Amino acid sequence: MKENFTLGDGAISGIMRSVMKAQSSHLSFNPFSELKGKLKEGSIPPSPLPPPKDKPLEDDRNSRYSDENLFMASMTDVTPLSHNKYARKSPGRSMQKKVEDLDQTEALLRLTNLVRYGEGFVVEDTPEYVEGTWHTVHPEVAKRLHRGEFSIQSHIDLHGCNVDDAKLVIDEFLRESILTDRRAVLIIHGRGLSSPVKPVLKTKVLEWLTCSPWNKWVIAFSSARTCDGGAGATYALLRKKALTKRFKKVKKVIVW
Repeated sequence: MKENFTLGDGAISGIMRSVMKAQSSHLSFNPFSELKGKLKEGSIPPSPLPPPKDKPLEDDRNSRYSDENLFMASMTDVTPLSHNKYARKSPGRSMQKKVEDLDQTEALLRLTNLVRYGEGFVVEDTPEYVEGTWHTVHPEVAKRLHRGEFSIQSHIDLHGCNVDDAKLVIDEFLRESILTDRRAVLIIHGRGLSSPVKPVLKTKVLEWLTCSPWNKWVIAFSSARTCDGGAGATYALLRKKALTKRFKKVKKVIVW
């Protein structure tokens, strides 16, 4: 006689979950699931370090033939000198003294040539040097005039003149230079070293070139080169035509 058993919905659901759990545990593959726990317990020993590799023969050869090893091998049979058998001498002091003596000798030679022959003397670097240009003229024109880039066409020497005589001579000289189209002229006035305060004629010549009616004829002026008198003479560059009143303005003048 067969008996019939009836299972409830809850019992059937539990049986199905058990069957599915068992199937999932057999079908899934988790090789590292227990690794974390074993590492915590310390049951897995650490892997040993690999043995050190031998250095290649090339490194041994290089170290054997290095500069230091070769030098030591060459010095094997050398016997050091005894410090008691020679006196040490520092070359630095004697070399420095030779350089100082050479500098003094060269400086003395230059000074001798400067005094005797005027070699190395630059008028432009002295406080006696003067130059000036009209306000619309580039200052480089005065420097070119001093360097001798304009051919000097006429000159006048004021030595032996007083101020009044020099004024008459300058007026006549500039008038004649303009009429004959001589635009680059040389005025020799001296350095005025015997004057008590400042050179008289030199100061007056600069005043006549810049502040008298002749200023409208002057383009530029500068101290002469050494061969033409240096600071004791002045170059003047003249115009072909005088400027009108509307162009007359203050000039740039560099004085000592």
